[in-house]
Amino acid sequence: MNIVSGTKSKAFIIFILAFGVFGIINTEMGIIGILPLIAENFGVSVSTAGLLVSLFALAVAISGSILPLLFSGFNRKGVMLLAIGLFVVSNVVSMFAPNFTIALIARIVPAFLHPVYVSVAFTAAASSVSPEMAPKAIGRVFMGLTAGMIIGTPIASFIAVYANLEIAMLFFAVVNALTFLAILLFVPSLPVKQKQSYGSQVRILKKGVVWAAIFGAIFILSGMYATFSFFAEYLGRVTEMSSNTISLMLILFGLTGMIGNLLAGKLLTNNALKTAFVYPLVFVGSYLVLFLLGSFTVPMILLIAFWGVLFTFGLNISQYMITSSAPEAPDFSNGLFVAFSNLGVTIGTMVSGAFINGMGIQSVMWVGIVFLLLGFLSILLFIPLTRKSNIKDASKLAA
Repeated sequence: MNIVSGTKSKAFIIFILAFGVFGIINTEMGIIGILPLIAENFGVSVSTAGLLVSLFALAVAISGSILPLLFSGFNRKGVMLLAIGLFVVSNVVSMFAPNFTIALIARIVPAFLHPVYVSVAFTAAASSVSPEMAPKAIGRVFMGLTAGMIIGTPIASFIAVYANLEIAMLFFAVVNALTFLAILLFVPSLPVKQKQSYGSQVRILKKGVVWAAIFGAIFILSGMYATFSFFAEYLGRVTEMSSNTISLMLILFGLTGMIGNLLAGKLLTNNALKTAFVYPLVFVGSYLVLFLLGSFTVPMILLIAFWGVLFTFGLNISQYMITSSAPEAPDFSNGLFVAFSNLGVTIGTMVSGAFINGMGIQSVMWVGIVFLLLGFLSILLFIPLTRKSNIKDASKLAA
């Protein structure tokens, strides 16, 4: 199914989809930098304010494998408008929330539709181009995810400090409102022409290659977030960077992450299995160097730039493995990616947190290495299962 004809029109619509992902991820992650202000505003502790982040992620993890499946038969434009519209409303409610409970509810409710929008955006981007070019199109949508994760947090913090908390919340609302209008005006109707039964989609869970991909994604994301969740702490305590320098490093990390998206899309398009095979080994090597040179500022700046590239590679590769293992159920498989990647984030962060308490901040690199090696073992299983699956598909077409 092609969204529209014309290369420029397709590129513009993919940009809109990416901007929508930026708005949603910005709403999720941007609030991290203003938690102290939120705690002060509502008269709660910072740990209590942290529920705005943790419960949001939990809602995403719970709904990721369910709601994309339930919405898979509906017009994709309508589904995206519903999800983005709910985020706009929740952002506005958060601005005027009279107490913390209302603010928490306003955060949790739209979080359930987070994986719905993201999975539909990935599916719509992939379906707008040929199957061979799908990884590149998805990589461009991933740029919105990277921008939301990395750039959204310092922007929201800057607005809250130099204006006020309400204006920072307004920033979230404006980004999502612009996306809503762009989808409404410029994205054509996207009906699902071949509606699949829920049973036929769930049936992909019987495939061994799907589970190899799922475990690969869980371990890779665990390895990524085992270190990234403590990025600022590592640079502050090991490299002894100032808070202002760390903020600049986050921006550098985000900018090189966007470059990583483009490179990942190109490499996955040209040679996906080889890219997936090499990736965790390269990342393990980079963690070893980060561990050895962590106290040296100049080498760390260069390593952080490379780290950003590898980080977004992991997101692209994980999404590719899950969706390519079940092309017959794109919405459901994209939902599985969102759900299990969030599970990986939770596992990696929790395990590293436990090791930090017992062995110090530098131990996060070793935790990351262990998870990446487990991801590599999953990829070793994924590759032959994928080739076997491709042979079966080719035989069916030949018959």
